[in-house]
Amino acid sequence: MRIVFAGTPEFSVVVLTALIDAGHNIEGVYCQPDRHKGRGRELAACPVKKAALEYNLSVFQPQNFQEQKTQQDLINLGAEIMVVVAYGQLLPPKVLAGHRYGCLNIHTSKLPRWRGAAPIQRAILAGDKTTGISIMQMDSGLDTGDILLEKTCDITSSDTTKSLTDKLSLLAAEAIIKALENIKKLTPAKQSLKNITYAKKLSKDEAWINWHKSAVEIGRQIRAFNPYPIAQTHASSDKFDDKILRILSAEIVQNNTNHQPGEIIKSNKKECLVATSDGVLSLQTVQLSGKKALDIKDFNNAQNLIRLF
Repeated sequence: MRIVFAGTPEFSVVVLTALIDAGHNIEGVYCQPDRHKGRGRELAACPVKKAALEYNLSVFQPQNFQEQKTQQDLINLGAEIMVVVAYGQLLPPKVLAGHRYGCLNIHTSKLPRWRGAAPIQRAILAGDKTTGISIMQMDSGLDTGDILLEKTCDITSSDTTKSLTDKLSLLAAEAIIKALENIKKLTPAKQSLKNITYAKKLSKDEAWINWHKSAVEIGRQIRAFNPYPIAQTHASSDKFDDKILRILSAEIVQNNTNHQPGEIIKSNKKECLVATSDGVLSLQTVQLSGKKALDIKDFNNAQNLIRLF
C-alpha cells in the first residue's frame, strides 16, 4: 500500500521500520523540524528523520499545516492512506480527507481512556493494570475518531514509562500491519461516551515527590516519570544540607511505618530506606543534580542520606 507516514520520536521509528519490512511503499515521511539541543545548541534531527534518511525516503518538516500549499503538497504525494504515530502536529480537515483510506492514528491507550498527550505516564500514575494500542480513524477531535483495531498490554508493577513504551511500540507495529492488511474488511466502531479520561501533558512540577503520599503513589510516580522528567526531591546527607536528588527507581519494601515521611530509616552499603506516609521505599537508583546516575550501593559509598523533603 502507498503510505504517507508522520511521526517524530523513537517509538514512531519502530512502526515505520515495520511498515517498510512488510513491503509497503512509503511515499513520504513527515516529522517535526530539527531542534536546537544540548549545551552547544546545535540543530538535531529527530529519530524518525534519521531513520527515513537511512532508507532514502523523502522527508518533509513543515512548521505547521496552515498554508494551503503545505496541505496540497502532502496530498499530491498520491498515497492511499496516512499513518500517524506521535507526530506532534495538528492535521487540518483537508489532509484528513485527502486519502482513499483516510488517516490512521496509533494511540498508546485503549480509547476512550487516556485521550491526549501522555497516556502511558497517566496509566502508570493511575495504577492501571492494563493499557494497549488503539488504531483510530482520525477526525478533527482530540483522539475521538472511530476505532478500527485494538490490542491489550499488561502493566507490571515494575514497568516504567520507558519499558512500557518499548512494549507498546512492538504492539503498535503489529497492530498497524494487521489493520492495513484488513483495511477493506474492518468496521469502524464509535468510541464509548462513558469512562472518558484525559492524559494531559506532563509538567516538570509534577516530578517533585511529596513524601506525605503513600508508598504506592510515590512508587508509581517514580516509574511514570522515568525516563522523563525523573521524579525528584530535596535531600540532606552527612555531606550536604540541601541538594536536589533524582530518583530513577525504588521498591516498596514495607506497607506500614512509625517514622516521619521523608525520614531515612536505614542507610548503609547495601540499601537506603525512606519512610512515606504509610510505608517504606527502598531507593535503587539515584542521581544528584549535575552528577551521573548511581546504584544506591555506589551512592552510599560517598555519602549517607539523612532526610528527603
